[in-house]
Amino acid sequence: MRLPDSKFKSFVKAPLVLIFLVCFNALLKAQELNCQITINSDQIQGTTEKQIFEQLEKTIFEFMNNTRWTKDAFAPQERIDCSFFITIKQKISSDQYSGSIQVQCRRPVYKSSMYTQIFNCEDDNFYFTYQQFSQLDFNINTFQNNLTSVLAYYAYVVLAIDYDSFAPLGGTEYWQKAMLIVQNSQTAAEPGWKSTQSNRNRYWLVENTLQPLFKGLRDCMYEYSRKGLDVMHQNVEEGRAAVLASLELIKPVYNARPANYNIQLFFNAKADELVNIFKSAPPEDKNKALEILMLLDPANSNKYAKITAN
Repeated sequence: MRLPDSKFKSFVKAPLVLIFLVCFNALLKAQELNCQITINSDQIQGTTEKQIFEQLEKTIFEFMNNTRWTKDAFAPQERIDCSFFITIKQKISSDQYSGSIQVQCRRPVYKSSMYTQIFNCEDDNFYFTYQQFSQLDFNINTFQNNLTSVLAYYAYVVLAIDYDSFAPLGGTEYWQKAMLIVQNSQTAAEPGWKSTQSNRNRYWLVENTLQPLFKGLRDCMYEYSRKGLDVMHQNVEEGRAAVLASLELIKPVYNARPANYNIQLFFNAKADELVNIFKSAPPEDKNKALEILMLLDPANSNKYAKITAN
């Protein structure tokens, strides 16, 4: 398990220099993501198409897991668990497709066997061009194609949110890299990159996050994760109180920008977990949690009603 607030460094101690070098070399080679790729192409008929999508699934897997996204050293067990679920809905031309991509990621809860989901986003503006056996090339400084830009964008978003959960504003560098991809994609023909196309797309996710107004949401992710969940192994009441306090940090964001995309994504990841955290809380904490959750995330009111249900 990665060490909290430490950039996840691993400290290897061994009496023999050879063992140390082997372990250190293995650590340096470990990439950051443990990314699972699933492609659903049931809506597209044809044996050839199935073969193309099988190859695409393998190619994306290798791209996500073999690319070095940061300068930090990750031990194999420290890699960030994430999943990309791609649904192919339409074949536009011989090598052009459209569909959706759902990205989820989780982090371990300190000193436990449990994981907490920290991101859950479904992007319906996923258009790409792919020819069988093509390699995926990516350069952060230029737009080459929509497929690699979308994949790299979400790789950096996953990293950014994970780092934010371990240190205050810890993911800023990776949010900025995701914004660079957005900026380079402004000339792309495919949707999802421009501010004028929607207020709930790739542009606004990063643009909002980097604004001072949204700092409370990022602070919440850290407080919720490190001071809340990560201390529950030793003191459930203290951890639960910290989770409740962290939700208060979202209120100023909500008051300024109610029902915005970033708040929606936070609760997409956390709604079910919050019900489980507070349904066994004392009555006073249940009522406080229910009040703030109904305010911040009315779309999940039916879920939150279970907190006080007998």
